[in-house]
Amino acid sequence: MSGGARHGAIHQLHGRDVSFPVLKRALLDVAHSLHSSGWVANHDGNVSARLEAGRFLITPTALSKRVLDETDPIVVDRSGRVLQGGRRPFSEFKMHVAVYDMRPDAKAVVHAHPPCATALSVMGVEVEPKMMAEPVVSLGNRVPMVPYGFPNSAEQIAQIREMAANFDVVTLAHHGALAWGDDLEQALMRLELVEHLAKIQLAAMQVGPLRTLPDADVSRLLEKRAAAGLGPAGRRGG
Repeated sequence: MSGGARHGAIHQLHGRDVSFPVLKRALLDVAHSLHSSGWVANHDGNVSARLEAGRFLITPTALSKRVLDETDPIVVDRSGRVLQGGRRPFSEFKMHVAVYDMRPDAKAVVHAHPPCATALSVMGVEVEPKMMAEPVVSLGNRVPMVPYGFPNSAEQIAQIREMAANFDVVTLAHHGALAWGDDLEQALMRLELVEHLAKIQLAAMQVGPLRTLPDADVSRLLEKRAAAGLGPAGRRGG
């Protein structure tokens, strides 16, 4: 495929069709947001967007998300082989592929180390969405934590694949968080919400035992989630 054909391809962003350059700009905006939010340092974090024909637009390795510019994102195939661009792919791309394999609806994946969510993962504690009503609708009744595994190990990837089928965001024990969505914005918002919840949870835990919503109310909220087309039940009904 020629460079002109690649750049003329149409992709989805925020529920609308966009050109390749616009999608690349959105990828860079998310990467810069991760750094400005303090969720990554050094070369941490990675962002990807699904293209057509088994191709992906991704952030490269060995660069701070703060300094990425239009020349840096690369296009790779599912094995991580570079098809376009002069940078190298990040080693954690297998995590992204695990999500894409299990979720045909997912068009973007974002991984970072947001401090509060990561702190809970170091403690072996899951982020609890049932503290409030809105997160249950947005994220479901659980944000599962992938058990610790050596990065990119077969065991870790298998766990991510299993959880990706039924959830939209996970934390990774001793590692960070991984979120996906219909587009880059949705994936980032899910990561943002998990970090917001983790901050509230850590503050609440300083006062006493964490309290959650009544089970009956959680069930009603999950019905609203499905009616909005979110979660496994919502996707089945779509």
